[in-house]
Amino acid sequence: MPFAAYQPIAAIATTPSAILTLKPFCQASNAVLYVPQSRGLVSKPSKLQENVQFYQGSLKEHLETIWHDYKAFVFVLATGAVTRLIAPLLSDKSTDAAVLVVDEAGEFVISLCGGHQGGGDALTRLVAQTIQATPIITGASHSLNLPGIDILGLPFGWRKGSGDWTGVSAAIAKQYPVEVIQETGSTLWQNALPRDHPFQFQEGITPQGRVWIGFTQRTFNPNADIPKVQWHPRVLWVGLGCERGTPKSLIDRGLKAVFQSNHLAEAAIAGIATIDIKADEVGILQLCEERDFPLRTFSAEALKSVAVPTPSPVVDREVGTPSVAEAACLLGCGGLETKPVHLGLETKPVHLGLETKPLPSKPPHLLVKKQVYKEEGVKGAVTIAVSLAEEEFTGLGGKLFLVGTGPGALDQMTNAARSAVTEADVIIGYSLYLDLIAPLQRPGQIIESFPITRERDRAQRAIALAEWGLTVAVVSSGDCGIYGMAGLVMEELKQQDWDGKTPQVQVFPGITALQAAASRVGSPLMHDFCAISLSDLLTPWDVILKRLQAAAMGDFVTALYNPRSRQRQEQIVQAQGIFLQHRQGNTPVALVKSAYRPDEEIQITTLEQMLQFPIDMLTTVIIGNCSTYQHQDWLITPRGYLGKQ
Repeated sequence: MPFAAYQPIAAIATTPSAILTLKPFCQASNAVLYVPQSRGLVSKPSKLQENVQFYQGSLKEHLETIWHDYKAFVFVLATGAVTRLIAPLLSDKSTDAAVLVVDEAGEFVISLCGGHQGGGDALTRLVAQTIQATPIITGASHSLNLPGIDILGLPFGWRKGSGDWTGVSAAIAKQYPVEVIQETGSTLWQNALPRDHPFQFQEGITPQGRVWIGFTQRTFNPNADIPKVQWHPRVLWVGLGCERGTPKSLIDRGLKAVFQSNHLAEAAIAGIATIDIKADEVGILQLCEERDFPLRTFSAEALKSVAVPTPSPVVDREVGTPSVAEAACLLGCGGLETKPVHLGLETKPVHLGLETKPLPSKPPHLLVKKQVYKEEGVKGAVTIAVSLAEEEFTGLGGKLFLVGTGPGALDQMTNAARSAVTEADVIIGYSLYLDLIAPLQRPGQIIESFPITRERDRAQRAIALAEWGLTVAVVSSGDCGIYGMAGLVMEELKQQDWDGKTPQVQVFPGITALQAAASRVGSPLMHDFCAISLSDLLTPWDVILKRLQAAAMGDFVTALYNPRSRQRQEQIVQAQGIFLQHRQGNTPVALVKSAYRPDEEIQITTLEQMLQFPIDMLTTVIIGNCSTYQHQDWLITPRGYLGKQ
């Protein structure tokens, strides 16, 4: 569900018209709607009733009681009133809830508070699409078509470090040059920047701000000449070995000591790795739970196969491998066990924004050799080693949105499909389809265009990015499940032994070409119909001929997709001949090119004369059945209702 990331959500309405305005949003998001206790304000029965909560007394008092229970608030109220209501409740922009204001008529949605870190700007776009309103986002980064610097790394699972975030944000807003020093992490975000962005990736210009992206810990002087901030991709794997019963507190202090002495950022820790006999070690488990670290365990045999700089015969005698901490952190990176992931092009591996580093480009690097940490008077000891992975651990559950964009006009897309496009971290598709949905794109989204005939590459790329942890929208014109990308993506997932759960997959249907074409000429599909593609690129022509014969003999209204290309000129001729064997020459035919697009062309003709008009790959051909007729400029296929009267 597009609204899942913003839950729980509270909606506030104080009038009947405000309730009606919020109704589509509440139904789509499952938000709790709060209304004042008033007889008749919410009529029964109501589809909203189960999500409606009544409050007594003043709204100000009510907000004070629920403020910490929700991540987002959507008000239908005057902006000034909302501002006064929430002002005493605000504490810090890094923790404040997202607050949106909708006007009573439902024409505008304003991102009032928590726009970046609270997700208010993104939620504003979703709400606006749901209620067909205009989003109002006033942040400087939005106007510059840039992602907020304080949310830049969130799609990749990066952790925020220290720094003057307000100062760097101000420099970006003023379009001053801001230097970026990126040691590690995906560079996909760089590919999504507009041409006139203020970021500088090379020396030569005096910067007015600096962004460090790496695994080291830097101490910034608050009185420095320029503001600086840090993002930490999660690329460090910590190998742990410890005596049985070593407390979590000791392990934690040891970890801090090792990282401080080596100037490493704890925020860059991806996870913990150890030997499998420590899978039940209480101190390690408590550390992982408290710090939200994944725990990877390996057998002694696997650890023994890793060459390390400081093997120990004592450890080998004890647990069957000469190294636990060093070998485990190297295996924890995945690089020693991971197979290369290919894009489907023999010489081109998948790149996750690391343009010079295919996956995996080289084995992980041991940054810190094993160090033993113990304290006098404290039970236990811990051995710690740290390795650097080439690819960050996102810690995120990837999603695949398979989206049908409809015939081309944005108002022909479903609200759910529009929301999916806006929510996605990455949008993948054919350039023409991407251009048609460009108004739905938001700052910071990664857009990847693939030409026609590269459909399999699109599918494999989308799967690789989703498995890594990104939310990826794969767009198709019409309905993605009808001659679209949904089937190919699902097939590729099956080939990769997909478990059906990770990455998550959601299919968003769209108005397909035959529906769009039919709607422009009347009601030709009112009785049984079928669709047949004349492209023999993936289907043998003799199979297509059998289907054409069956459709013609069965008197189905038939929609022909991909009727003619520059290379395929005769298929449509043969199709016409087959239908003329079973239907009258005056059978109505509609030729609809680019339905609902600016270059739309419509021609009503007959089966006998259809080839006298231009037909190409953007044309949908609808051949009527024996009862289809033309009235004025419309085609009608009777369903049979009049004959029953």
